[in-house]
Amino acid sequence: MATVCWAVAAHAQTAPAAPLTLDAAIERALTANPSIVAARLRRAAPLATVAIARERPNPEARVEIEREAPTQSYSMALPIETGGKRDRRIDVSQASVGVTDAELARTMLDVRTSVRRAYYTRLVAEARLSLFQDLQGLAGRVRGAAQQLFDAGSVPRLEVLQAELALADAANQVTSAEGAAGAARIQLNTLLALPQDAALALATPLDVSPPATTADTVARAQSASTDIAVFDRLLDEQRARVALAAAMQAPDLVPEATLTRGAEPEFSTGWRLGLSMAVPIFTRHRAGVLLEQAVLTQLTAERDAAIARITGEVTAAATVANAQRQQYVRYRDEIVPQALEVERLADESYRLGRTGIAAYLQALQASRDVRLRTLQAAADYHSALADLERTIGAPLP
Repeated sequence: MATVCWAVAAHAQTAPAAPLTLDAAIERALTANPSIVAARLRRAAPLATVAIARERPNPEARVEIEREAPTQSYSMALPIETGGKRDRRIDVSQASVGVTDAELARTMLDVRTSVRRAYYTRLVAEARLSLFQDLQGLAGRVRGAAQQLFDAGSVPRLEVLQAELALADAANQVTSAEGAAGAARIQLNTLLALPQDAALALATPLDVSPPATTADTVARAQSASTDIAVFDRLLDEQRARVALAAAMQAPDLVPEATLTRGAEPEFSTGWRLGLSMAVPIFTRHRAGVLLEQAVLTQLTAERDAAIARITGEVTAAATVANAQRQQYVRYRDEIVPQALEVERLADESYRLGRTGIAAYLQALQASRDVRLRTLQAAADYHSALADLERTIGAPLP
């Protein structure tokens, strides 16, 4: 255990040198994330219960010294479990291990979804920072051009002040974007069990995957959902508990052998055999069977309700993800190229003195807003994908 913990800690502090893809980030999180490491350690307790369930009752020894004949007796009794109680206990404990494994798979999916969300959040935050830095550089050039035109007497001082105001606002936006990018980097590094100041380049682009059909996502949810798998393992465990409760109705046998001494003159050494068992007159353990059966019925109904809920949530999440995908694709392929062309023409027109700085800044503002909305559409799309993956309860293909 100490060796494993040391290896995990060493792996957690070693940052990969190559640019980090989304798949590589998920793979690292599934091995080094503290939540998954803790979830794996929880498996030790159910495994110990399996060993406990395999134990057999110990024999009972009794020694009696009496004043009456026979004066000494030495007895040995061995309880014998009937009705397959031991096998039923083992089945319950092994089913508990299955529940733990299913919960581990659900924890791994939660971490996987969180990594996907954090990865694209950082990508969008860094893209916003790059955009604001470009706008800051452009605002600086506009301010320089306005100053040159003012020095040449072509424009009033007002245009220089407007350009300086735009430059100051761009610098302020860069400061805010730097904070958001730093926070996104720390969040991703924490999920990957990396030092918070690790600065890894991200290799997966802000791109879109093919649209997900509702029928495929629903079928995948019903066949591979970790939430449904947890219910299935809980049902297996509960069925084993029902069988154990039924086995408890069979009374155990306790055969006993006794060696006696000191009964002279009749005999010096004697023996006797006995068999005892509980007579099920007042308590027959029927209530225990009814209790476990009621829990089984409840879990079955909860599983059916979960399937209906997941089907509806997956359908809704797939609809949202496809709509966000269409919005982002339209921004990327149609709106952003037009906005960049407007920005280029506005810059050319201002430098040639055909338009004033107010119209130029307005065009830059409009272009910036379009590009920011594009990044927001990308963030919304990948957030919708993360929601869809978690709702499905299984990794996206």
